[in-house]
Amino acid sequence: MPQEIPKTRLSAREEGRLDRASKLLLLAAQEAWEAAGWSRSEDLPLVLGTTSGGMRMGEEYYRQATERPFCDTRQPTRVVHYQPQSQALQLQNARGFSGPITIIANACASGANAIGHAWSLIRNGEAERVLTGGYDALSQLVFSGFDSLQALSPTSCRPFDAARDGLALGEGAAVLALETLENARKRGAKIVAEICGYGAATDCHHLTQPHPEGDAALMAMQKACEMGEIAAEQVGYINAHGTGTALNDGAEAMAINRWAGNCAGEMRVSSTKASIGHLLGAAGAVEGAVCAIALQEQWLPPTMTTENVDPICKFNFVRAPVDAKFEYALSNSFGFGGSNASLLFRRFE
Repeated sequence: MPQEIPKTRLSAREEGRLDRASKLLLLAAQEAWEAAGWSRSEDLPLVLGTTSGGMRMGEEYYRQATERPFCDTRQPTRVVHYQPQSQALQLQNARGFSGPITIIANACASGANAIGHAWSLIRNGEAERVLTGGYDALSQLVFSGFDSLQALSPTSCRPFDAARDGLALGEGAAVLALETLENARKRGAKIVAEICGYGAATDCHHLTQPHPEGDAALMAMQKACEMGEIAAEQVGYINAHGTGTALNDGAEAMAINRWAGNCAGEMRVSSTKASIGHLLGAAGAVEGAVCAIALQEQWLPPTMTTENVDPICKFNFVRAPVDAKFEYALSNSFGFGGSNASLLFRRFE
């Protein structure tokens, strides 16, 4: 279980209704809020990405309805909190702010698209501050779904390994406090990194399988760099979607090779899913945060489990932590249903 949530504006009764996903979200939001030094606001947009949200509430409702059909204890609460906006409203009440809520649920790209949408609100002048991120907690339904697809590794998750055999599920949350540079400087805020590009593309090839050449993934990466007005060779690190499945890693490797072109051999790539698992709706948010921290600290996160890199990977696959000087990092998130997103981060000096 996640650690106990810190003191919030929620009542004891409201805290007692929180499920695992809500606690993960509140913990991440607490850290982001305190690090940003934000004060309460009556018009603070909240943009969150998730895939299963309050799925555990739905499971508990179904379990009680089948095992004790004449017992309605807590069932109305489960119906209400099963809805994804419930966790967002709980977060607003816990932190004492209000504003429009947007929930993005497009599989494993949810967290990245949430951050991208939040950044677009600021970039287009629709908001000066946005709280954004992604969260997900494990549930039996999610585990069973991936198991039925035979996507889970029976050994260990080894992204881009020639003998990779599946992914490992994880859970977690990451929340980012985004604001305009003018506002941040005026407050004297500590700026971790800058988002300077966002690309999204839809792959209509198959419901669960990416295009083998990685067409939409390539388009998302290209769009992010075009928006950031940089060339591929300026990107110093890529946090790959890298699930450890045969089809995903093959398609992403093709996309990176095509995107990087002649500089593919120098492109440094790794997948942190080998260490923390696939966090589903939280994956893009957590991996985006990893990129921001890597830029700030100037080091490359490794993929420790991969033994024999697939020959299809023309890039420099990072398998051990190493110090490095770089200005730009790209985070890839590709989901079921063909949802692809790439976020471009720049080091802030």
